[in-house]
Amino acid sequence: MKVQIYVAAHKPYQMPQDSTYRPIFVGAALNGVTPHHYQPDNVGDNISASNPNFNELTAMYWIWKNCHADIKGLNQYRRYLAEAPKRKLAGILSMDEIEGLLEQYDVIVPKKRHYYIESNYSHYIHAHHQEPLDVMRTVIHDQHPDFLADFDRLMHQTSAHMFNMMIMPGPKFDAYAEWVFDILFEVRNRIDISDYDVQEARVFGYLSELLLDVWINHQHLSYVEVPVMYMEKQQLPAKAYNLLKRKFFPQAAKRTHF
Repeated sequence: MKVQIYVAAHKPYQMPQDSTYRPIFVGAALNGVTPHHYQPDNVGDNISASNPNFNELTAMYWIWKNCHADIKGLNQYRRYLAEAPKRKLAGILSMDEIEGLLEQYDVIVPKKRHYYIESNYSHYIHAHHQEPLDVMRTVIHDQHPDFLADFDRLMHQTSAHMFNMMIMPGPKFDAYAEWVFDILFEVRNRIDISDYDVQEARVFGYLSELLLDVWINHQHLSYVEVPVMYMEKQQLPAKAYNLLKRKFFPQAAKRTHF
């Protein structure tokens, strides 16, 4: 069984030595020479040039269209799905662990991120422009109405599987990617992001983080959560402060983006 987990990166970085993992250079169409041993995302069917708006999703698109492994996955260069996160790269999921988990579950996902004092909807609109999220709901209503109740339910919840990180059998990965891009490309058609700053221009990457659970829940898929291993130290006090700032002083928090 072929297992291929890609690690999205926009620069050279320490990578796993396990051949199960392969770095993919996102935005290769815009970023010059691809680092040695990295898979560029601008060959074959690709959306590499859209990386400033889609983030690691240019890797997801490339995997969907160009990788034919039995099991596919996406991690990011600064964070991985790991059974032993304290061991850093030595603790990330091995091929045997991945195969074993997928014998019991449909999807491997990171542990949920909990907001506690905010719903997924309010957290998003306090951190980002509201219009794209509202437009995405309209697109789901128009193009995938059977998913709308699942979307609304997730918007009212206070946790979600974030980061656009997942591992699943190839056919499921492809089905999920096809659904995600059908929605996001239509959202792109309906909004104007020409005046967004660099941070907010990454809008489609942000939106997509709220779609994985919608798809999993609607398809009644089983999933297993594993810890996230961070390659760099997490500034948890600062993150908590920013969460509270966005919650109680949203306009002041948003001004920091410009």
